Amino acid sequence: MENTIELHGFNNLTKSLSFNIYDICYAKTEEQKKEYIDYIDEQYSADRLTEILEQVTEIIGANVLNIARQDYEPHGASVTILIAEHPVEHLGADTTEEAPGPLPESVVAHLDKSHITVHTYPESHPDDGISTFRADIDVSTCGVISPLRALNFLIHALDSDIATVDYRVRGFTRDIDGTKHYIDHDINSIQNYMTEETRQKYQMVDVNVFQENIFHTKMLRREFDLDDYLFGAGVAQLSDAEQADIERRLQHEMQEIFYARNMPTRD
Repeated sequence: MENTIELHGFNNLTKSLSFNIYDICYAKTEEQKKEYIDYIDEQYSADRLTEILEQVTEIIGANVLNIARQDYEPHGASVTILIAEHPVEHLGADTTEEAPGPLPESVVAHLDKSHITVHTYPESHPDDGISTFRADIDVSTCGVISPLRALNFLIHALDSDIATVDYRVRGFTRDIDGTKHYIDHDINSIQNYMTEETRQKYQMVDVNVFQENIFHTKMLRREFDLDDYLFGAGVAQLSDAEQADIERRLQHEMQEIFYARNMPTRD
């Protein structure tokens, strides 16, 4: 479908991009768990998440109307930003074009209606030291602005081990002849809007329902360095057997989340 449809009135299509991102780590002792929680509280505080979402607002072409944010006790945070559509300018590209959006270091945009939200959920396994942090992010827009422009930025800004990404276009808009249009841009995969760097970094699987304008991509980080997942103790302080055991448990956690089902453990 061409992007030059002449519409009758406002573009009533709602475009929603949803992320579930997961950050996995190993924290066995109470001291290590505290170090992990301190890290999460700093990296995913309401203030930092607000900064990220404000940048998302700029990337997609919207203006901030209102910001509500909250850090929770003992853990977690939420941020909601109401945004308003405005003619997109100074982006250097059509925001509905099927192409990757900018990376964090190349954000130069101005934005203006709808909402962006994030909620975080830190948790720890009571026995085996696995801690899994989850953040849910929703970017929902109306009109010509597209949340897909923020895709690469969010993936790199949050730098997660696993991500499940959903994109859906809802409703319809009419052209000047009165014909309904249920989508106003071409798309066959969320991956079309990712950079090559992003696609190389993650193993990805698509589950799409084209006739319903529903697109789903699951992402699992390809590289695994045990040192990146340890709190309190580095790999050098662990025996080979301990390293192998911890790596097995971490990989098992990631596989279960990626495939969304429980799997038998291997001793």
